[in-house]
Amino acid sequence: MAVTTLQVAVAPGASALDNQLGRTPQMGWNSWNIHRCSIDENKIKAAADSIVDKGLKAVGYQYVNIDDCWQASTRDADGALQPDPVRFPSGIKALADYVHGKGLKLGIYATPGSRTCANIWDNYPGQLGSLGHETQDAKAFAAWGVDYLKYDWCKANEDGVDAQQAFTTMGSALKATGRPIFYSIHREPQQPVDPWRPAVANSWRTTSDISDNWASMIGKAHSNQPLAPLARPGAWNDPDMLEVGNGGMTTTEYRTHMSLWAEMASPLLMGNNLSNATTGTLDILRNPDVIAVDQDPLGRQGTVVSSTNGLVVMTKALADGSRAVTLTNETATTATVSTTAEAIGVGGASSYQLKNLWSTTTSASTGAISASVASHDTVMYKVTPGSQVAPPAGVNQLSELAWTSSSSGWGPVERNVSNGEQGTGDGRTLTIGATTYTKGLGVHAASDITYYLGGTCNSLTAAVGVDDEVGNNGSVVFQVLRDGVKVADSGTRTGADPALNLTADITGGQQVTLRVTDAGNGNAYDHADWADAKLSCGSAPAPGPHPLSDLNWSSLPTNGWGPVERNLSNGDQGSADGRTLTIGATTYAKGLGVHAASDITYYLGGRCTSVTASVGVDDEVGNNGSVVLQVLRDGVKVADSGTRTGADPALNLTADITGGQELTLRVTDAGDGTAYDHADWAQPVVTCN
Repeated sequence: MAVTTLQVAVAPGASALDNQLGRTPQMGWNSWNIHRCSIDENKIKAAADSIVDKGLKAVGYQYVNIDDCWQASTRDADGALQPDPVRFPSGIKALADYVHGKGLKLGIYATPGSRTCANIWDNYPGQLGSLGHETQDAKAFAAWGVDYLKYDWCKANEDGVDAQQAFTTMGSALKATGRPIFYSIHREPQQPVDPWRPAVANSWRTTSDISDNWASMIGKAHSNQPLAPLARPGAWNDPDMLEVGNGGMTTTEYRTHMSLWAEMASPLLMGNNLSNATTGTLDILRNPDVIAVDQDPLGRQGTVVSSTNGLVVMTKALADGSRAVTLTNETATTATVSTTAEAIGVGGASSYQLKNLWSTTTSASTGAISASVASHDTVMYKVTPGSQVAPPAGVNQLSELAWTSSSSGWGPVERNVSNGEQGTGDGRTLTIGATTYTKGLGVHAASDITYYLGGTCNSLTAAVGVDDEVGNNGSVVFQVLRDGVKVADSGTRTGADPALNLTADITGGQQVTLRVTDAGNGNAYDHADWADAKLSCGSAPAPGPHPLSDLNWSSLPTNGWGPVERNLSNGDQGSADGRTLTIGATTYAKGLGVHAASDITYYLGGRCTSVTASVGVDDEVGNNGSVVLQVLRDGVKVADSGTRTGADPALNLTADITGGQELTLRVTDAGDGTAYDHADWAQPVVTCN
């Protein structure tokens, strides 16, 4: 047996909203885009009827959401919100009962300030906000049977409201009612996304309001694409509602709209008149293959692989090990859009099946992925390897990889939540000894989870223990098997024990199995967590100094505008459209040109000691722009430039990365938005042993 490392874990906690809702992005209908303030209970009922009668419920749409303008202009004598007596004479409770009778769920609208948006922008009378009435309003929503709250900013700052406090207050009030209520928030400004949003809400708006035209829709997609790292089950980026069927775009453009929203794991909230929806509109909204991409349980938001002259490729990892790929042509003429299996993250198989999710035709490929795409259209493929593919090089969270087989003694294996009950996604935030974890696997003894490695990985690490949801009960043993041979064993762990760091040598293994047994005394309360479970795979850099622009990153980078550029500035949205890297009139031959917000990650394999770079805002934006450049070793910040602007000279940044498995170069917007934030990592060099 290989030597294993066992020690008490000291890991940073990761807060997350724990209402067990939104394990996949929400799907439903919202009244605003088509009706604005011209709503009444009959229109809401008609939408519910259509969702059922037209097959939309059958493919996953479930929420029927009343937006602004539902209220009476005053609260009652006790200070309670009231529905408008003319347009909602039966009341919200009766309407909720009607919607529930259809097997659907009802949503409602409120704001954290003193007034709603319709009152502010449309001069609609009354329409009061929840400021000072959060607990009272949350109790009313729960009593009425509401299942979803859209909480909209609407200039709440003019009432002196602090955003984090306001959205947290309502979230806590909803939780205190005991009723499961999906919580969707709209903070202004929408970006940068505050770090507290994923801990407070199930989804948060990332863009201003969408309009029913191509420029608005594709602009929302561009704004939302760089935010992929924030999305996860229970917490979703929201680039606003679907305009499909409202008449301002062509069928082709609506197909792109639906494709990109699904690829980005965005909420799918229809905004059209469902009663008179055409067959063409319904064919887009009901496409089961496209919806399956959006609702994939892995919970990954797709990322941009390439963007050149309006030809954009995105890839989205799916739970079964395949990839969803969008080939989008944003130009005015038909063009060929191409990529490869390796570029989208599933290289290594001898053949691939490509299923076109709009035409439903299938084809075979040895790795090339290409299509002739009409103007403003999107071809969407599900790309499935014909043989097992090893994990990508770098550090991989096991909860984000496809397993080859799994079993659990109670309910399914859960990704990023505890075992919970028997349903999928019904667990809670992974918690061991009061420490919480964003990523990991929740199981119940006896459990086996097996992954294919293909001989490319070298180590597995996890913080293991019995989840706090069972108190001090439960007793289990965690084991790691390489090709069926045990290479790590935790010994007995109980609900009273803290997390234990478990490390296993899996070098050369074709497969690895994560096993949990019941410690020999039965499996009552044996809720076990493989928290922050990670594989390290691939080859580390060779000894010596290496310009980072010469090395391959270990995962697709994120970038706020266009692709990451090698040895050029960020430029525009196309590939290689930047200029010579220049900071404070000094030019640099090598480096990386990015735009906030940006992350670039490299696999180090524990062999490297330091990284150096000259950093700053590129001269191409003049004195504009303000960024912070950071170096992270295994997710922990080890260097920080402080705020750098276009008026500043280059700053020499050095970081100790000794022993790190991963190096991440991060650029943030310094907290004031991303305008002109063209940042350079000039002459970045990593030194390895």
